Order: sequence, then C-alpha cells, then structure tokens
Amino acid sequence: MKIPYGESNFKKVITGGYVYIDKTDYIAKLETTGSYHFLLRPRRFGKSLFVSTLWHYYDVAHQHEFEALFGKLHIGQYPTPLKNSYQVLFMDFSGIDTDGGHDAILQRFTSKVEMHLQTYLRRYAYPDSYIQALREKVSPADKMQQFTELLGEQKILLLIDEYDHFANTLLAEDLSLFQSIMGKGGFVRSFYEVLKSATMTGVLDRLFVTGVTPLMLDSLTSGFNIAENLSIHAGFNAAMGFTHVETQGLLQPLADQCGLETDTLMADVTDWYNGYRFHADAKETVFNSDMVLYFAKHFDRDNCNYPKRMLDENIASDYRKIMALFQIGNREANYQVLDDLINIGDVLAVQQRKFELDKHFDRNDFISLLAYMGFVTISGETMTQTRFAIPNHVIRELYFQYFKVELEQRNQLTLPNQTLAAAIETLALQGDLQPLAVEMQRVLQGLSNRDLIKLDEKHIKTLLLTLLYQFPIYFIHSEREMDKKYPDVLLLERSPFAVKHQHLIELKYAKKGDGAAGWEAKKQEGIAQVQGYLQLPTIAALPKLSAWLMLTDSEKVEVIRF
Repeated sequence: MKIPYGESNFKKVITGGYVYIDKTDYIAKLETTGSYHFLLRPRRFGKSLFVSTLWHYYDVAHQHEFEALFGKLHIGQYPTPLKNSYQVLFMDFSGIDTDGGHDAILQRFTSKVEMHLQTYLRRYAYPDSYIQALREKVSPADKMQQFTELLGEQKILLLIDEYDHFANTLLAEDLSLFQSIMGKGGFVRSFYEVLKSATMTGVLDRLFVTGVTPLMLDSLTSGFNIAENLSIHAGFNAAMGFTHVETQGLLQPLADQCGLETDTLMADVTDWYNGYRFHADAKETVFNSDMVLYFAKHFDRDNCNYPKRMLDENIASDYRKIMALFQIGNREANYQVLDDLINIGDVLAVQQRKFELDKHFDRNDFISLLAYMGFVTISGETMTQTRFAIPNHVIRELYFQYFKVELEQRNQLTLPNQTLAAAIETLALQGDLQPLAVEMQRVLQGLSNRDLIKLDEKHIKTLLLTLLYQFPIYFIHSEREMDKKYPDVLLLERSPFAVKHQHLIELKYAKKGDGAAGWEAKKQEGIAQVQGYLQLPTIAALPKLSAWLMLTDSEKVEVIRF
C-alpha cells in the first residue's frame, strides 16, 4: 500500500499506484455553485492535491488521459460537460520571501506571476512573441493585463494555490507594509482587479483559489468582489480532509496486518487527528488528511507500532510559523483566549468571514483567525455566537508547547529541557513523581504576581500539563470521563513507548491565606477523591497504575502516592 504523504500531483498519485481518497464528487458541486470560488483550509489539509485534481480534470491537454486518470473515480462515472474543456493557468504564491521591504516583495511577486504566465504560454504552444510582450511589462498587473489581451477570445480556468502564503507571514511581521501591498493602490490588489476585468471580457471563465486564512479577502474582494467564499459552507465541509469512513478505509489494512482492533485504532487516530468542523450544521467532523497519511506512512508494520512522533515535524513547523499571527492586535487579550481554551475548553465568538484590518482587530477576529488556521474548530453555536474548541490531541500538544514559550517570556524564567526530560523518564520507568514535582515548584516560584493573582486548580493543572506535553511519551488525558468521574490527569501508555508505570494525578490548590488548616483540609479532600477513583471499575482495570495527589499553595509542592 503506497501512501501519498507529501504528494500533491494528482497524476502521479493515480498512475503511481498510491492510495487516493476520491473527492471528485465535489467537482460537480463546484460547477453548480458558480464560476469563481475561494475555499480556505488549515495548513497541510490536502489543498494542493485538490487543486491538481481540478487541473487534470479540466485541462484540455489531459483529454487523452481522462479514462486512465478518472475512469475509476466518481467524476469518471459521472463527468460534467466541462471536462477537459479549458486551457488552465496555474499559479502558486508560496515561497515568496517577505524580507527586504516593499520593493523586494514586489520583485518576487512579479517574478512568480511572470513565471506562471510563461509556463502557460509554452505549455499551449503560443508564439515566442507573446512571452517577449510579457517581459516588456513591468508590474504584475500590467503583465496580467497583457496576458489577457494576448489570449483574445480564449477562455481559461485559473487555479491559484496558497494565495495568502506570503501575506500571512507579512501580516505577522509588518501590518503597515501588509496594508500598503494589499490595500488600495497596492500591487496585489491591482493584480486581482485585472482578474476581475478578465471575467468581464470572458477570458477568465472559471476561478478556484485556495489558502489558509481570509486575511486578504477584504483587500482582494474590493478588487475582485465576484468570487464566492465556500470555506464555511456546510456542503463543502468534507471537500478536503478525510471523513471517518474514508480514514477507516485507509487504515483498515494496517489493522488487518497487525491484528489490531479497528475500533481501538480508529479511537486513537480520532483523538489525535480528527475534530475539524467548518460549519455548525456540518453532519460530521473531518480528519486532517496529511496527519492521517503521515501516521499510515510511518506506522511500524514490522513491529505493529504507532510512529514515535504522532505529528510530523514539518507540519508542526508550519503551525508554529502561523502562531506568529497570535501577535496581531491586543496580545494580552489574545493570551486570555488561549488561557480560556486550555483551562475552560471552549470560547464563544462571532465568526468572521473576512477581516477589515484598517479597523480594530478584536477578540472575534482573533478567534475566527484561529479557526481558519485550524487551532480551534466549531463545536456548536448559540443564537448569536459560535462555540469554538481545540479540535484534537495534536493541536492541544502544540498549544502547550506554545504555552511554555509564553510562560517563559511573561515571567522571565527558563524551564530546562534536560531536567524536565529526566523527570518524565523517571515517572515512566521508575514510577516516581517527585522529580516532576520539583520542576513544578520551580515554575510556581518563578511566576510573576500578575499570574499568581488568578492561580487556581485549573491553572495548576495547566502548568503540569505544559510540563508533560514537552515530552509526550504518554497519551495525556485531562478530565477524561471514567465511569462518570473526571480525574484531573491520566497518563496512559501509548504505542510505541513501553512504560513501566501509568499514572492518575489529582491536583489540589490550598490558598496560603488559609494556613495549615486549609492545607490539611485540601489534602484530605484530595485523598478521598483519589481513593474514590481507585474504586471505579474502569480505573481499577488499568494495568501498571500509580495514583497520586499533588498539593500546592503556589510555593511548595507535596505529592502523595497511593
């Protein structure tokens, strides 16, 4: 079974014998919803492969290959009248370096535009004089205008991938430069104004654009206000990403080969990679497709073990770069949103379809931005607002890694990775929580008065989880339901790590103002809770389990083992 992880060329996937999850039924749906579309999804969500699929379906140059490429797929059985009827112009705006200021970015954007236009002209055997005519134009808009005039009455399909890739980076670095480039009179907006004119002359007959966020849409739709944003339409919820059925079909051969329980495998993969919903009325959540493909490709078939890293470092790196956008607007207010997500579990906001960056960037904007990036997902709605929650274990892990950075910066402290790693190994192999308690005490003693003011048991748990998530050799559960009870923290063994101890940890916070009596009362309360948990059948059945009470008053930390 060949897994197409990292593959974005549709023809290579089909002809190379790779597994392909058929999304071609969405082609007809796109045609019935109009001619010009935006469809945004988080990083590494299968956007480029979907664009490549459209390219091969509509390109007249692939007409002779239609049966070989699409014959076994849904659209091959039910083709639309527009199949193989266009010359296709493809553009990809990733890889544009934002260093060097306005003129440097303009030069790189111009080079990208000219390269794609020249590729089109050579692909469809236009005269060399057309390429020379393009070279004589200076700006991206002028080059695009020249291109559309050269085509005359030829109708084209324009596919744009990663339309906002460089813009997202630029926005996090320099808001004023972003506005000058994207706003009125900016070279990007002028470029899209030419595209709008091309729809009026009939040259640009269809358009499909992908990216991550709608941060550019306010700027672009002023110049190109005829495209429909399908990103939060219920009918396109699963156009990218995998459904539960699609994921199980992909992973079933692994379960069969290794004798794994399908339900257990799917439950684990669901916890790690599922949970994305892009409309409150969507019937089901979807999996991040690249994450599932990574799991399948790196699954140890010889020893039937999960990958040691459940998230590819390349994907993690992409998400960390996007985290730079957390600096937009009021950083302290944004930090409070992260605090609420980690400690409460969800947040409410009015979801934004686009962002007007010349106005105040508020809490609704920030939470909506997190949703487009995949850091939160829709979990419900009220009459006036949308409820957002962390979608899965992967994103939760990234949050806690980011929270560690915030913790260190806000409190001018350093959490040494070496001693923390040793503490977690001691917990796993020797069953001793004390070294981790020492690290907890180090963090608590380093907190600023600002963070100590709001300290409670939820925040104590957040600090512990932040430490644990830096080296996640356990499957970490916070308040997981066990026989209708909710232990604070469960550390359960996960493939491929063989630990000698699993752990249940209950946390208690005694206010210093309550003195020794308050400390003792909290200790007895915690002891009773842990003893009660150990009587539950589900917890009693866990092998190699150690149960703990961790008690603190924000200065000292005591642990009691059961």
